[in-house]
Amino acid sequence: MDTYGNDGTGGAGAGRRTFGIEEELLLVEPGTGEATPLAGALLDLYVRPLEAAAGPLLTAEFQQEMIEVVTPPHDTLAALERDIIAGRAIAHQAAGDVGVRVAALGTSPLPADPHPVQLRRFRAMAEEYGLTAREQLTCGSHIHVSVESAEEAVAVLDRIRNWLPVLVALSANSPFWHGQDTGYASYRSQVWSRWPSAGPLEILGSPDSYHQLVHDMVSTGVAMDEGMIYFDARLSRHYPTVEIRVADVCLWPENTVLLAGIARGLVETAAREWREGIDPVAVPSALLRLAGWKASRWGLRGELLDPHTHRPAPALAVVNLLLNHIRDALADIGDLERVEELVDRTLSRGTGAARQLEVLHRTGDLEDVVADAAECTVSGAW
Repeated sequence: MDTYGNDGTGGAGAGRRTFGIEEELLLVEPGTGEATPLAGALLDLYVRPLEAAAGPLLTAEFQQEMIEVVTPPHDTLAALERDIIAGRAIAHQAAGDVGVRVAALGTSPLPADPHPVQLRRFRAMAEEYGLTAREQLTCGSHIHVSVESAEEAVAVLDRIRNWLPVLVALSANSPFWHGQDTGYASYRSQVWSRWPSAGPLEILGSPDSYHQLVHDMVSTGVAMDEGMIYFDARLSRHYPTVEIRVADVCLWPENTVLLAGIARGLVETAAREWREGIDPVAVPSALLRLAGWKASRWGLRGELLDPHTHRPAPALAVVNLLLNHIRDALADIGDLERVEELVDRTLSRGTGAARQLEVLHRTGDLEDVVADAAECTVSGAW
């Protein structure tokens, strides 16, 4: 992280923290629901209109069966919500131009044989990491929240780590893998954890400690470069932001809005605790891995681990603990009413994983699951 402050790329500066979203979407055949490697053709045809230069844009990802929608930073939840919806609409139109659809699915419900984008770095990753790279067709939501200094950024990482498994549960949207019901609400989390550099951080305490850890990981040769430092939350390499990376891509745009609102609330709360001299919760990363696993397994359908006691508790109780933890920050920012509304809707109607399982139970056909997901991606209908 080179610069901090309100520089137009997400710095906090005065007023509300800015935040933005990167959403990875699956490209699927309309007739079969199968993932299809047409990202290159789509992006070759995609031209960002001049009048949309300040809005969301489309980019490539690791596999040709997926694209990424990137919003610019915003300082209000309403403005970010508009760009999340607009970005999905742009992706939908661009996909239609090459005869496919976009679907906000954390994994492909149907069997897939991914094709890496033909860049030197991606070819090297495919060669180095074998099946882990070849099977890595997963779609996540990455949330960037601005910070004012490197010291604040690492203080935030130290203080949000025990809450991130709750975001996994709220976003869970990947119950299927290679045509099978995995029994997991977020199987994407399991597939992603195969990367050797993925997972929760220990408490680091300072920017020097963070950067030394990254340096040491790259020096081992196991992580090819700094871009492969896949912590659950990390410092952005390009912007003055903390990047939270644990969530599945959400089936409905409103779920992405919810995640963004919670993420900003977590960052603001953590920064306030740091300024007030409140120490981070000293939970070992081994326990955080267990909390992440439990959230991945059950989503909101069962128990999660209480972020304070690290003992099982009903998902509803843990989500309420999270809301209470960030309530003051949400109220001060002006997001409390909207976030509470979206939490209530998610708890009552379920996550994307629950929707996918319900469609399969009703129709018996994974193609219908994909078709329904493609509709939910752009319509927002619950």
